[in-house]
Amino acid sequence: MSASPVSPGTTRDIDALLAEMTLAEKIGQITQPEKNSIPVEDVTRYFIGSVLSGGGGSPTDNNPANWAEMVRGFQEAALKTRLAIPLIYGSDAVHGHNNVQGAVLFPHNVGLGATRDPDLIAEIARVTGLEMLATNVHWNFAPAVSVPQDIRWGRAFEGYSEETDLVIELGMSYLKALQDETPRALASVKHYAADGGTTWGTTRTYDWVFGNWQAADDRWSIDQGDALLDEATLREVHLRPYVAAIAAGAQNIMVSFSSWNGVKNHANHYLLTDILKGEFGFEGFIVSDWMAINQIDRDYYTCVVASINAGIDMIMVPYDYKLFINTLTEAVEKGDVSIARIDDAVRRILKVKTWLGVFEQPFTDAALLQEVGSAAHRAVAREAVRKSATLLKNENNTLPLAKAAAPVFVAGRGADNLGLQCGGWSIEWQGGDGAITEGTTLLEGFKQVGGSGGIIYSADGHFEGETRAGTGVVVVAENPYAEGIGDSDNLVLSEADIALIQRVRERVDKLALVILSGRPLLITGQLALCDAVVAAWLPGTEGAGLADVLFGDYPFTGKLAYNWPRSKAQIPLAALKADSEPPLFPFGHGLS
Repeated sequence: MSASPVSPGTTRDIDALLAEMTLAEKIGQITQPEKNSIPVEDVTRYFIGSVLSGGGGSPTDNNPANWAEMVRGFQEAALKTRLAIPLIYGSDAVHGHNNVQGAVLFPHNVGLGATRDPDLIAEIARVTGLEMLATNVHWNFAPAVSVPQDIRWGRAFEGYSEETDLVIELGMSYLKALQDETPRALASVKHYAADGGTTWGTTRTYDWVFGNWQAADDRWSIDQGDALLDEATLREVHLRPYVAAIAAGAQNIMVSFSSWNGVKNHANHYLLTDILKGEFGFEGFIVSDWMAINQIDRDYYTCVVASINAGIDMIMVPYDYKLFINTLTEAVEKGDVSIARIDDAVRRILKVKTWLGVFEQPFTDAALLQEVGSAAHRAVAREAVRKSATLLKNENNTLPLAKAAAPVFVAGRGADNLGLQCGGWSIEWQGGDGAITEGTTLLEGFKQVGGSGGIIYSADGHFEGETRAGTGVVVVAENPYAEGIGDSDNLVLSEADIALIQRVRERVDKLALVILSGRPLLITGQLALCDAVVAAWLPGTEGAGLADVLFGDYPFTGKLAYNWPRSKAQIPLAALKADSEPPLFPFGHGLS
């Protein structure tokens, strides 16, 4: 029989609950498996404190109602334990509740940085929180407060900007809005520390890590690499967002896979305990990243002991939770991890669960389900698309496009492809191609806003007959990617995209280039062919927002949150700053 649910409201209550707990119950709270790796009955058996969905960790029939039912099953199992301590379910809702088909997907952070609009960012966080909570997901692994210094990084699109102050302004707006609503959601500020400051070519592979994704893909070159920085630079560029986050009420911080000067962050006591918990006064709990502790050492026992003793409070296992539980239990029994360190970790977790309100309300209001993907939520995303679109060049009055006038040639597979405009972390970890979820493609938006009669579309730019158009719009796109699979030292347009631009240029009087990308791309060689250039970033599901600005219903207001390099020689940012030539478009550039 399980006990009645405990509802600790004070430090004394939490300490009383902690005093009742066995070692097994405490270690269960520290353990976070992935939902596909644990049957619901083991949540009860092992007193599990948290379960997560990784990218693509969805129910078989992926829809909001099934998500709510899936998560409810894990929570019900947690409430069957002796002390009925609820779990918190986590998911990477990094641009909306993006694992859920039918949810609204917002522009990725690289685009939101161009909006310079903290009020809009707060509204995005509010909508994301509601759509998460509708599915019983209380914990969002966002916001990223990365400060990317090298756009070759496959996670650059997760950073609002290369400038720390802008990251702080927008990241704190997101954090506060997500956590200050009722019911509230838990944010995870990530990835501590300097995930955006690693050096190209420093990513290691680990032959002892089971299923190591890096070993099977040689594109990983900077993600999870080594930040070769002095401490003054670390603090000024990469740590200030965490100081701001703690002041703004951060309750959880996720550790970065990466290293600082050769020491894995997951084993760095100085970074985690001395600085974060000691100097910065962080009172919430620290969570590891996906299987990241396994990279510390070939010996798993050493990994567990080093990470917990360094200051990590919850381990994202995510697969073999029994091995982790048995290993940590052995470490405590041997005295290699003190019971005081275990108690500190569990106290921090229970304190956050109390703050979150899951003791009183482990399940959220089912009525929220009707809000997932609602017209009101999509309107917020459409506004975000409008405000993130950045006009880099506009000559010969090319933009705005005229409505219902002479034909407009539209070309490029990115013009009619939801997967390409959403990018990575969209339904699946690496994103997808085509109609991956509900939404409006750019082409559909063009027809809605500009009138379908004037739009002639060809994916490959081969338009029938000899007819010319006054204006052509070519949409080029990066293929979706996430994390190190997106690491690239060759940020140029593909040969096919260059040929497409040239082909359409020959058939139109004026040409506008629209770029769907998670970072600036090298377009210096194509710039002269284009009368107008728009950086649309990765706009998400509401492509009509781009049509709103292309047809002039709203002005372009986006301003670059990254310098746009002129050549490969200006990457990374340090090289650009050292170069005698200016960037192609500087930080803050954006026409209206």
